[in-house]
Amino acid sequence: MKKGCLLAVLIIFLAMHVSAYAEPVTEETFKAIVKVRSTVPKEATTARTLGTEREGNGVVIDAKGHILTIGYLIVEAETLEVIGPEGKTFSAVFVGYDHGTGFGLLRTVDPLPVTPMKLGRSSEVKEGDRVLAASFGGAESVQGARVIARKEFVGYWEYLLGEAIFTAPAIANFGGAALIDRDGKLVGIGSLFTQFVVEGLGPIPCNMFVPIDLLPPILEDLMTEGRPRGDPRPWLGLNAEEVHGRVFLSQVTPGGPAERAGLRRGDILLKVGGKEVTGLADFYRKVWALGKAGVEVPLNLLQGTQVRDLTVPSSDRYQFLRLKPKKLI
Repeated sequence: MKKGCLLAVLIIFLAMHVSAYAEPVTEETFKAIVKVRSTVPKEATTARTLGTEREGNGVVIDAKGHILTIGYLIVEAETLEVIGPEGKTFSAVFVGYDHGTGFGLLRTVDPLPVTPMKLGRSSEVKEGDRVLAASFGGAESVQGARVIARKEFVGYWEYLLGEAIFTAPAIANFGGAALIDRDGKLVGIGSLFTQFVVEGLGPIPCNMFVPIDLLPPILEDLMTEGRPRGDPRPWLGLNAEEVHGRVFLSQVTPGGPAERAGLRRGDILLKVGGKEVTGLADFYRKVWALGKAGVEVPLNLLQGTQVRDLTVPSSDRYQFLRLKPKKLI
């Protein structure tokens, strides 16, 4: 059987074996999943890469109207609205964003007439477990899935997530979607459509969810400060890719630290602080180990045909974003 056929059979197998899942989950559970819409000023830092009009999902997590979503849907938002049960629209305000996890938090001006979804424990979600991946739209927008991996995820945007949750079959409306365990509790928030390589078969489409256990330690900070307290990590303002263990720049943020220091698209990163870079995750860890935002980051890189040493004065990423944290009312 050809590899493409094997992949199709695997996906069908996964779907067939999750369809009868989660009897305790009721229609009321799905009402806590809402649609989130945002508009972002064209001059915002993220407008060029994420667009000025964004739409996805969110999950109501308390009686005050707080909604957990994936941060890229609402970061730098100028206006926010939430579509709840029966299609009713609610005005909302930005509350907080955490670059480290990717979580975003907003709040409706008037509480929604739904029962908030309880938080589960993502640490108890194991490979092979049956789960539900649910987007806005009630039971018709819920799909059974299996956890196919719990492993590290490395993002090109200076992002590293340990023990991310990967599920298949993939859902299309993944941004801010809810990952629900067999007890009807929230165990993850949808972040990406990606691929997972199965040995002997090749890549299969899947979704990556951010584990919910990362939320409680920062939730109060997001509600009151708009971001986590503590020293922020050094941010360089670059996108990087890994190919055969080599890390090269695919983009530098206009006006960001990397661009100001002279880094360019196509540069290959060789060392951080005199230590060899062995991959993208290793690059991030070496940079973050130097200290908090503001620390100087000495880089050795291949730029064109020349090996160069450049020092990047790092920054606090949040200072480049148009954030409007709101105090609780």
